[in-house]
Amino acid sequence: MAARNISIGIVGGTGYTGVELLRLLAQHPNAELRVITSRTEAGTPVADMFPNLRGRVALRFTEPSATTLAGCDVVFFATPNGVAMGGARALLDAGVRVIDIAADFRIRDVAVWEKWYGMKHACPELLAEAVYGLPEVNRERIRGARLVANPGCYPTSVQLGFLPLLEAGVVDLDHLIADAKSGVSGAGRRAEVHTLLAEASDNFKAYGVLGHRHYPEIVQGLQQIAGVPVRTVFVPHLVPMIRGIHATLYARLTGPADLQALFEKRYGGEAFVDVMPAGSHPDTRSVRGANFCRIAVHQPQGGDIAVVLCVIDNLVKGAAGQAVQNMNIMFGLPETTGLGQIALLP
Repeated sequence: MAARNISIGIVGGTGYTGVELLRLLAQHPNAELRVITSRTEAGTPVADMFPNLRGRVALRFTEPSATTLAGCDVVFFATPNGVAMGGARALLDAGVRVIDIAADFRIRDVAVWEKWYGMKHACPELLAEAVYGLPEVNRERIRGARLVANPGCYPTSVQLGFLPLLEAGVVDLDHLIADAKSGVSGAGRRAEVHTLLAEASDNFKAYGVLGHRHYPEIVQGLQQIAGVPVRTVFVPHLVPMIRGIHATLYARLTGPADLQALFEKRYGGEAFVDVMPAGSHPDTRSVRGANFCRIAVHQPQGGDIAVVLCVIDNLVKGAAGQAVQNMNIMFGLPETTGLGQIALLP
């Protein structure tokens, strides 16, 4: 029997994550786009703003309406931080499942969330219910979830890279280092000086060294995997490209380990994690536009340091693609449904 269509609402469809979500859902055989909201663009045809969707998305942006959204099976929030927490409760009470692509429900400790995001949480009681949407870790919990907190882009790459090492208990948990680089689309679509072409092109810089909002999410995830506290250094960088994250991860080994076999075994059944052959160096263009994480693991000079190279597209596996992957799990579809896109080259 063919799977029924899933009626979908999207709140905030005008940013890079929103249009990426629309691109993927427009190709999804079970997705029925019902409503796409934007207060500033209400009445505008979606395809007028995003010509790549001409002939594929016929809807217009509409004002957010709790009544209209309540008629959907699932609502995605592709909004700035702080928006989803204001609308999630009413939708859940109406029987709608919610996937928040922003950060409102990622951190379980409300005090930690409020410290890093600088605002009062509107519905802290939902934090305990929200399921962190990293399928490779929480697949069974996602299956029955009403509310899924889609992971951040940096945390996705860092957690997937460290995961096999932490699960196997073969590294020193006091010295985990994540050195990660992202393209400028990770900063969003709003106009800011540091993402102007003249500012970002031919330039390379670190930022947020003393504290980045993804840091507590990374630590929370790694501690869940390890089952004990971990000490992590996370340094993000901005590189002059549009899409992509490259995370270079370092961990001190505590004993002998066949790292290649460890990673291949852990991810052998995962559709969207590709462990590359020994000696490989994955590049970001190999995942551009695709819901894949490609990983290579090294042990330089046979020493006691493991180096993991992990690449994702920050807008796909790091955001919209992972959100669709979570939707597939929640509605009992094959996880790969609508996510078979091959990365773009060149």
